[in-house]
Parts: sequence; C-alpha cells; structure tokens
Amino acid sequence: MGIPWLILPTFNEAENIEAILRAADAVLAGAAPEGHRILVVDDGSPDGTGEIADRLAAELGTVEVLHRSERKGLGPAYLAGFAHALGAGATHVMEMDSDFSHDPNDLARLLAAVREGADLALGSRYVPGGGVTDWGLLRQFVSRGGSWYARVVLGLKVRDLTGGFKCFRREVLEAIDLPTVRSQGYAFQVELTYRAVLAGFRVVEVPITFRDRQLGHSKMSWRIAVEAMILVPQLRKRAR
Repeated sequence: MGIPWLILPTFNEAENIEAILRAADAVLAGAAPEGHRILVVDDGSPDGTGEIADRLAAELGTVEVLHRSERKGLGPAYLAGFAHALGAGATHVMEMDSDFSHDPNDLARLLAAVREGADLALGSRYVPGGGVTDWGLLRQFVSRGGSWYARVVLGLKVRDLTGGFKCFRREVLEAIDLPTVRSQGYAFQVELTYRAVLAGFRVVEVPITFRDRQLGHSKMSWRIAVEAMILVPQLRKRAR
C-alpha cells in the first residue's frame, strides 16, 4: 500500500535538520496512521547536514537521505525527490522548507485537504487566515508582488503562487511532465502550480502563517526573484 512522502531539500541546515525531522515525523505519524516517509535531499552541505540526516535515518526508520554531490538548486532537488517518492509508490508527495518557516503541524492540514477532494493543496500566506511574520517591508513587497505578477501574467486565481509548502496527489505530479520542468526558486513553485491548473486539477489554498527562519541563513536572492520575473511570461508562451 502506498503512503505519503515528505520531501525536504537541504543545503547547510545543520542547525535545523534534526528538529525539523523530529517534528515532521511526529506530525505525519498522527496524520497518516498507515505510514509515511520523509526524504531529505541534501546537496553536499559542507556543514554536515547530510551526516546528521543519516544518523536520524538510522534512528527513526521513516527517514531516507538522498545525497547529491553538489549544489544544483531547489528545483532539481525537488525533482529528484519527487522521482524517488513516486518510484517508491507514494500516494501523496509533500514539500516544505527545512528551516521552520513552515510549521510542521500544518502538514496534517495539507494532507487532509487533499484527502478531502483537492488534487493539490497549497499552504497559502495570502488568503484570509494566512500571513507572514518577521519580514521587513522589502521582502514582503517582493513576495506579494511576485505572486501578484505571476497571477496576472498567467491568468490564475491562486493567490500564493510562490510558496513552497504543498501536498500533491501523485497523479498530479505524474501528469505535469516533471522531466521538462526547468525553473528554479520562485519560478519553480509557480510552474508546478500553473501546470497543475492547466491539466485540470483542483487546487485549494490552505491558510498558513509563514515565519522567518531563526537559525541559519536564507537562500533567497535577487537572482531568484529576477529569474521568476523573466520565466513567468515564458511559461504562458510555452503553454500556448
């Protein structure tokens, strides 16, 4: 019988990885009594993240680690994780950040939303009940502006297109032709949701509160934001 899988991409998250794995494991144990798996996809973190994850995999039994020799970016890390989970028979595939920006308790709500009829559940900062804490005005502007820009250009009703807290039914990932996804960062999240909508799947937004990381360093950069601005119009052109 297939079970839900959670994909956690990591690069230099030694300060967070043990706590996030234990928290996510406990939540999923309650939300998925049939079983679950967590896959850490580590891009050769020089701070020892992968080694900590290996130790926890040996201890917990529900955790696996996919080691990649070099840092290739968020999009490729997720694609490698998705392929691994689907190959293992996952019924649902979830994604979240590894730094507690996403509350592990919300994993249960996302999984429940899909089991209740959605094909893709998004943890949304920009619907009623959702929000962001600890961000300065500039970062809020970039994030909200990026979602608004993508929504207008692509003609979508989804309000939080750049968020990375999601739960997919496996059929969604199978239908959106993952090997052809080339985007990174913000654009990667936009592209996955856009392809799901184009394929006719039902997307719902579950309100969440996003919190800025307390430990470690953000991987967000202006390059990622600029890439999204350039790639979003190309997504629409390709779809046509």
